[in-house]
This record gives sequence, structure tokens and C-alpha cells, in this order.
Amino acid sequence: MKKGEKNIMKIVLICIYLILTLSGLILLKKGGNPGSLAIENGNANFGISLVSLLGLVCYLCSFLLFTRIVVMFDLSYIMPICTGIVQVLTLVASKVIFKETISTYGIIGACLVIIGIVVMNWKVS
Repeated sequence: MKKGEKNIMKIVLICIYLILTLSGLILLKKGGNPGSLAIENGNANFGISLVSLLGLVCYLCSFLLFTRIVVMFDLSYIMPICTGIVQVLTLVASKVIFKETISTYGIIGACLVIIGIVVMNWKVS
């Protein structure tokens, strides 16, 4: 595999990770059910809504994918970038999907995160 193809593959994996993470968070929130655990007559019962279960599966898959991504990049590089992007996308999704209120401080914080990501990727020659 050529270097350009490897870089494209890395970007694709990061995009899939971001989609799975954001989908997991959205579905867990939409499901509205954190799950219930009960032990009755020596049997353990665990109940969760289908939407929450799907969110949990997406989130688990994103975690497993992230373990692969961490190996491919420097941890000090990839962790702040992925975390920052997830935070900003979550803020946008909460406004668009759940009609949540975003404070001025939230917008300022998101802008600072974006600026931080840009600065981290700034190539100084």
C-alpha cells in the first residue's frame, strides 16, 4: 500500500470513529434508558431499550476502532484532535437534534477547541 493510500485509510478510520462515537452518544440519549439491572430469585436481569442498545453497540465499536487508531498515530497528537472534534460535533448535534440551548461560553469554548486543533496541525517550516 502506498503512503498516500495509507493516509487516506487513516482519515477514513478516523471519520468512521467519529461517526460511531457521535451516533452512539445520540442514540443513547434518544433511547433515554440507562438500563436497569435486577437480581431476582438468583437470576440477573438487564433491561435496556433497543435504541439505547444500538447506541451502546455504536459506542463500543467506536472504542474498539479507537484502539486501532491510537496505534497508528502519536497519542499526544491523535487524542486531543479526536476528543476536540467529538466535543464540537456533540455540541452541534445537541443543538440540532435535541434543541438544547448552547450558552455563549459553550460557543466560545468550541471556537477555542477548533483553534487548538488548527494550531496543533500548523506546519512550521
